[in-house]
Amino acid sequence: MARTVDPNRVAERRHAIIRAAADLFAAHGYERTTATQIARAAGLSSGSVFYYFQDKAAVFRSIFELSIPEHTELIARHIDRTDCLAALLDIVDALAGEALDPAAPGLMFELMRRLGHDEELARVVLEDARLSAEALTTLLERGIRTGQFDPGFEPGETARWILAVVDGAFLNADPENPHDPRPLVRATVSRLLRPIETEHP
Repeated sequence: MARTVDPNRVAERRHAIIRAAADLFAAHGYERTTATQIARAAGLSSGSVFYYFQDKAAVFRSIFELSIPEHTELIARHIDRTDCLAALLDIVDALAGEALDPAAPGLMFELMRRLGHDEELARVVLEDARLSAEALTTLLERGIRTGQFDPGFEPGETARWILAVVDGAFLNADPENPHDPRPLVRATVSRLLRPIETEHP
């Protein structure tokens, strides 16, 4: 009789592997982390990683693949709000807040190293960036139409600049001296989008 696969158990073990791998990749780097170390940190047998993932590269990609449904849900909560500035700042706040994860700086460094070696990883990262950029562009376009934002900046380009500010929260994260980047990110984006006040004689 064939053994029944419990999808919940599979999902739990995959998530355990992903969480363990994220910490190890961040601390020791992709090359110096082994599947055996990941399995041990996840509380699983040594061969478990390759039962649930094709290879170590797939484990690494899965860390960033998780962001797509999470960011899709985040965007869905805010995309239809009429206060476009508040909606945009809440999205930016959530994205920048991910830099508070102690593993974030190390993972960002390893991501930059891996992008040129893994086309599938690059596609995952580009898809995640596309989702965020499109959402910000939609809010910017609506905000310009309703007079909430400075109309002098092209929405698509502005969205990319805003995401570059968010990326800065990760690139400037200091594991030895952690700080919350969200207030500065919010202030930067808010001031960028403030409508130009017309001078009265």
